[in-house]
Amino acid sequence: MAIDVSDFVSSISDSLISWRRHLHKFPELGWTEYETTYLIAKELDKLGYPLSLGKDALVSEERMGVPNHDVLRNAENKALQNGVPAEWMSKMKGGHTGVVARLDTGRPGKHIALRFDIDALPILENKWSSKDHFPTIHGFSSQWPNVMHACGHDGHAAIGLGLATFLSTYQEKLSGTFTLLFQPAEEGSRGAKSMVSKGWLDDVDVFLSGHIGIAPMQIGEVVASAHGFLATSKLDVLFNGKSAHAGVEPQEGRNALLAAASASIHLHAIPRHSGGETRINVGTLQAGSGRNVIPDHAAMSLETRGETSILNQYMEDEATKIIQHSAAIYGVDCDIQLVGKGIEASSEQGWKEFLDDATKSSKRVKKVTETLPLKASEDAAYMLNHVRDRGGKATYFIFGTPLAAGHHHPLFDYDEKVLDVALDVYISSILSLS
Repeated sequence: MAIDVSDFVSSISDSLISWRRHLHKFPELGWTEYETTYLIAKELDKLGYPLSLGKDALVSEERMGVPNHDVLRNAENKALQNGVPAEWMSKMKGGHTGVVARLDTGRPGKHIALRFDIDALPILENKWSSKDHFPTIHGFSSQWPNVMHACGHDGHAAIGLGLATFLSTYQEKLSGTFTLLFQPAEEGSRGAKSMVSKGWLDDVDVFLSGHIGIAPMQIGEVVASAHGFLATSKLDVLFNGKSAHAGVEPQEGRNALLAAASASIHLHAIPRHSGGETRINVGTLQAGSGRNVIPDHAAMSLETRGETSILNQYMEDEATKIIQHSAAIYGVDCDIQLVGKGIEASSEQGWKEFLDDATKSSKRVKKVTETLPLKASEDAAYMLNHVRDRGGKATYFIFGTPLAAGHHHPLFDYDEKVLDVALDVYISSILSLS
């Protein structure tokens, strides 16, 4: 009996929404996704998947931008208080979040891997326009201050669980092997490399991933192969000066705030490169304790981006020089830490024809576009390149939806019908590839 994709997606649609809303209500930042990982792993365990959790899922030393001990400990205590069993927490302790599930049908066929990111952003969700914000209206806006799913990863994780349910349900009708990677710490380009280094993708024939939104589109519009993944570097900088009384002995102080402020201004004046697109942004700057105290410490977080890894490295090198010179001018020390690094990537051509054929019977997929520039950085680049470098095929879909506001905005939201479309695309693709 043939598999009816449409009927299956319809049968699980309510679960997709339920998973998405729960994850949206209880978001977690990269490397602290303890409750998120537990929810996902618990559902996968019910479906009978062998699971790799914690250090079994990734190479610990390859993680980037792991929070300090106090942040991790507080997140772990909160997860325990919120019902994550101690035996599960012991596997994830120290920021070892994320889970990998593998299904081997026992029949010859392709090895297909799919990546779903699970982390949220340090953003305060809408607090001023509740009548227009869908999650607030329906009671599932973030319960945690300054943490929000403002990029759609709640939906990605839900889609991954929907696909896991499909594979488990129909495994007797499928062939080959399937690896599902629920990846932590995508934001900041911090998590994918650690999963790649574990070897999950070494023998993969086809790698699929994708993203909700990116550009406003209608439900049913799908981009077959995104391109324009920008390489990126994420830097944390500490300026260390000397405190002094601003009135009695200002000459004794070394002002870390002024060094950081000077650097932030000059960073945005870095000449752009003629070789392609480049970006830089100072995202946070924190310093000072009182109007009459010379600030002795300042903390800055910034990022660079480039159309290629070479262009991004140019921006990173120029930024490093400016930070160091700004510190020197004010007589302060600086410590520059690389806490995230993303690389350039693209999908090969030909996926439009494939997806047109794969979804020809779909009532949900209305239009397939060949490609669209991402114009952002994506941690999945490590996975795309790893598979392609070994002779496999890889692509990155974009699933169209109207957007209430842009990505990384406090009012970000999407039409939940996109969850059904994305699941339809993944299932249809798998069936066409098998």
